[in-house]
Amino acid sequence: MEEELLAGVPCSSRAVESVLRVSTAGGLYGFCAGPRNARKLGLSGVSQASYVAKSIGRVGFQCGVVSGIFTMTNCGLQRYRGGKSDWVNALVGGAVAGAAVAIRTRNWSHVLTTAGLVSIFSVLANSTRTDHHLKQQQQQQH
Repeated sequence: MEEELLAGVPCSSRAVESVLRVSTAGGLYGFCAGPRNARKLGLSGVSQASYVAKSIGRVGFQCGVVSGIFTMTNCGLQRYRGGKSDWVNALVGGAVAGAAVAIRTRNWSHVLTTAGLVSIFSVLANSTRTDHHLKQQQQQQH
């Protein structure tokens, strides 16, 4: 059912929606973790507020970028492969998103490790989503 709904939606629209959702979640995480990290650094007052604001923006932006890269790659592969939505798209999308995050370190072992981990988590999330939809379809048939 979800595939039918998303069939006519352009990849760019799906990516923008994904970026907005995940960057909001990342910003909320930054809002929660920022004060604790600022206190660890001994900041208070205006400097703490500034640190928290930067934390919200930084974490939200990073999460949004990863989400956008993953969604564009996953959607692009799905369209390229004729609408087939399976673990391969999630595997490649996760690897590209993980590598994009870790490339700033310029440490190739770190890039490969991060790409592999994000790829594995993407496949696991995709299989959980797929299993859930299969169970719903089976229940509707009976």
